[in-house]
Amino acid sequence: MKLTYDVAEKPKGLSLITFALQQMLAILAATIAVPMIVKNGMTPAAAMFGAGVGTIVYQVFTRRKSPVFLGSSFAFLDSMAAAFAGGVSMQLGFLGLILGAFFAGAVYVVISILVNKIGVNWLNKLMPAVVIGPTVAIIGLSLAGNAIGDLKTGDVIVENQIVSEAGEITVEKVMLASPYAAIICGLVTLFVIMICSSYGKKITKLIPFIIGIAVGYVLALIMTLIGNAAGIDELKLIDLSVFSNYMMPDGKASINMIFSVPKFTFLEALRGTGEVTGTYVISILAAYVPVAFVVFAEHVADHKNLSSIIEKDLLTDPGLNRTLLGDGIGSMAGAFFGGSPNTTYGESIACVAITGNASSITILVAAFGCMIFSFITPLIAFIDSIPSCVMGGVCISLYGFIAVSGLKMLQKVDLGINKNLFTASVILIAGIGGLSLQFGDVKITTIATALILGIITNKVLAKSDQK
Repeated sequence: MKLTYDVAEKPKGLSLITFALQQMLAILAATIAVPMIVKNGMTPAAAMFGAGVGTIVYQVFTRRKSPVFLGSSFAFLDSMAAAFAGGVSMQLGFLGLILGAFFAGAVYVVISILVNKIGVNWLNKLMPAVVIGPTVAIIGLSLAGNAIGDLKTGDVIVENQIVSEAGEITVEKVMLASPYAAIICGLVTLFVIMICSSYGKKITKLIPFIIGIAVGYVLALIMTLIGNAAGIDELKLIDLSVFSNYMMPDGKASINMIFSVPKFTFLEALRGTGEVTGTYVISILAAYVPVAFVVFAEHVADHKNLSSIIEKDLLTDPGLNRTLLGDGIGSMAGAFFGGSPNTTYGESIACVAITGNASSITILVAAFGCMIFSFITPLIAFIDSIPSCVMGGVCISLYGFIAVSGLKMLQKVDLGINKNLFTASVILIAGIGGLSLQFGDVKITTIATALILGIITNKVLAKSDQK
């Protein structure tokens, strides 16, 4: 594809800031979702700061040749939960998050050293286009359910108490807004993005996500205000209480209304050093290291996908050893502040592909922007207030583009050959079907399982050329 800005090019003035903001919006929903899922004291603001730090480290190691943002990794959710297992204190749990990220990052460092010694030819043979293409496709397709789920969801939730005949009380959370109101908002967001990207001129074509989110948010806000004024619950899409919760948590005005320091992981972790035991360290090691090997496969898939977009082989320049070092050490640095190991984001890659802006300077400015935003309370509140349905519309385009990028890699593959046909089929069906494996506390994700099956299939049928 033709890029508007190549990797080494630099947009000028306000354009650069605008493009960076777009990258931030593309990755922030997923980045702040991880600490909200794990809870245990982790905060979205710290995760944003950690993602910014991790991305800067990654860009340094890759010599700014790989235009992708690093954000909180969902693959380590179970590992992160293990850091708090057994009723340990929050301080020790935070220390476990940092230790785990260092163990996972160390895996990448070791693989990087091996790659530096023996090269990447073995990897290209192990994962040719017929393997990596469908794998990239299922990265996008596996997220389809999340995108559609968000598309139908408003953010105003009420809790209803249900009393059973035995007198037991349970709490049921109910969304007030009608799914149809949410879908309308999300689809408007999606179509604005598509129209701007396809018909837009100059700046409009380069910032379709900012325009789409802005239009979707305004529409959701209008619906919500009408719903509040007229008492129509079905129209209440935005939880406006988010702003008071962030800016006036105690109901009183203070400096925190404008500026607040994120709850950095290392500050809590320092208080837990006296509680560390050998058993705890081993449990963290066992929870993180196997997952790091699994995420390595996604790392390769992401970089092959990005390589096809910018038409430069990132596995040779700057080299897989450098991308691994950047990802591994970036994860260590990011988790030190935000708790979560980072990973290259498909949303960021899709944003590069859709906008044609591959400028690595844009990624760097977005990283610094995340770090700055994490201190500004109203901005954090605004990001958190963007309703799920609006982000659902955004994610349909982002996840869909990831899937299509993978399928494009199959264009030069002869699917008339049984070996290729079976390899692609196994990966797609295993991935879309959600096949995953569990060995004790170690879980091999759907994507990794599908990739492993594809590699095995391709090798078993390596000498077959029947059509």
